[in-house]
Amino acid sequence: MAARTFAVGDIHGDLDQLQRLLARLPALDADDTLVFLGDYLDRGPDSAGVVRFLMDLPARTPARVICLRGNHEDGWLRALGGQWPQFVLPVGNGCLQTYDSFLGRPVSPPGTGAPVEDLRRMLLGDFFPTDVLAWLDALPWWHEDDHAIYVHAGLPEDAAGRFLHPAETTGNQRTALLWLRDRRFFAEYRGKAVVIGHTATRQLPPELSRYTPEDPNDLWAGPAVFGIDTGCGKGGFLTALEVPTMLVYESRDP
Repeated sequence: MAARTFAVGDIHGDLDQLQRLLARLPALDADDTLVFLGDYLDRGPDSAGVVRFLMDLPARTPARVICLRGNHEDGWLRALGGQWPQFVLPVGNGCLQTYDSFLGRPVSPPGTGAPVEDLRRMLLGDFFPTDVLAWLDALPWWHEDDHAIYVHAGLPEDAAGRFLHPAETTGNQRTALLWLRDRRFFAEYRGKAVVIGHTATRQLPPELSRYTPEDPNDLWAGPAVFGIDTGCGKGGFLTALEVPTMLVYESRDP
């Protein structure tokens, strides 16, 4: 089928699962698009490898490649800009694992706190190669095609309770595209299909999903929202959704 889009969920530093998932997709051609929904960094064992793989991917596939900004890319950029150093402190954010990965040293186990001297350098950001920083800074906030809107977290509302198209957002509303977690969006949004990552599907209301509601770790399919963060890099697996056919691909074995 011509003009297919394959949306890929949060990767979080797991290069092995990314490569496994992409190997399970059908052969792609120049009419196809790969949309990665953000969160390439943190928690997993090889954030540096994931970023380099995605940076090089356009030269290795005939498909169009679009890598969107996630909240973890946004968090790093804000921390390095001096606006939010607190992002790198919580061990659950997995920033130490990214730091280790780019330094080429063994990646610290999950839940490990960073020594003070490492925290100082993490906030300097000089461990990121210059081309990686430029790539992160240039990541778009959203994408749209004939099939759907693709954004990391969801669509915010205006003061009247109307869900905003990403093109309408500015300031904090724009930031919400990357950080929003609002049950009302998942339950009440109606309109053009929106494909998101960010919120792990096991945290979404299973009673609203039309896709394997008996498996809370699986893809989540609401009335107009499709959530595909199935926990890659944090104990789960990686998922891709093909639109408009709505075929589902997973890195986990059947």
